[in-house]
Amino acid sequence: MSKVVLSLQNVNIYQNNHKVLSNVSLEVKDGEFLYVIGKTGEGKSSFMKTLYADLPLLEGEGNIVGYDLKKIKEKDIPYLRRSLGIIFQDFKLLPDRTVHANLLFALRATGWAEKEAINRRIEEVLDKVGMLKHIHKMPHQLSGGEQQRVAIARALLNDPDLILADEPTGNLDPQTSAEVMELLLEINSTGRTIIMVTHDYALLLKYPAKTLKCDEGSIFEVVHRTV
Repeated sequence: MSKVVLSLQNVNIYQNNHKVLSNVSLEVKDGEFLYVIGKTGEGKSSFMKTLYADLPLLEGEGNIVGYDLKKIKEKDIPYLRRSLGIIFQDFKLLPDRTVHANLLFALRATGWAEKEAINRRIEEVLDKVGMLKHIHKMPHQLSGGEQQRVAIARALLNDPDLILADEPTGNLDPQTSAEVMELLLEINSTGRTIIMVTHDYALLLKYPAKTLKCDEGSIFEVVHRTV
């Protein structure tokens, strides 16, 4: 039986003391791929920020990759994030460092110390996303799609149980979006769970998967012909 990597029960999600989502209950199992859709301002990003404890869980019960979101202490949040891979729309690469140095920074920040193991892991994840040949380039020397591939590699560094992707194709053209999407699905096919926020309904039609919609303060599952 698949293990549950995310469980929310009767959760209310707040942003700046304003309730944006009410009574959220869902269960995500190991190996699932899940879209989260909805208009701007309907709570998609607040939902994701709650999952990686950027917003505190104040009401309801939540457990993600073994961490209790309601009881988690400040000092344990970095450990939670080591168990997650987080991908952002704007890549969040350090502009003054090479691809290698960006990933080195991420590994050192999560407790890696042994130089040989670090270099081996960096090469492994870059090879997985087709970016090993760009290991010594600076971010500004890469296209948007290439920068997002590096960001995906960074998310894979600690072999996470769950990847949270917040609009990972939002800054990319349609062809590059499709390439990044296929990479994420390939990663998902190896058994990793992925929750992806998107506003690109073309991707949903081309790569259908279970879909949750944020709308008027609720989050609920939709079938693709109605999105």
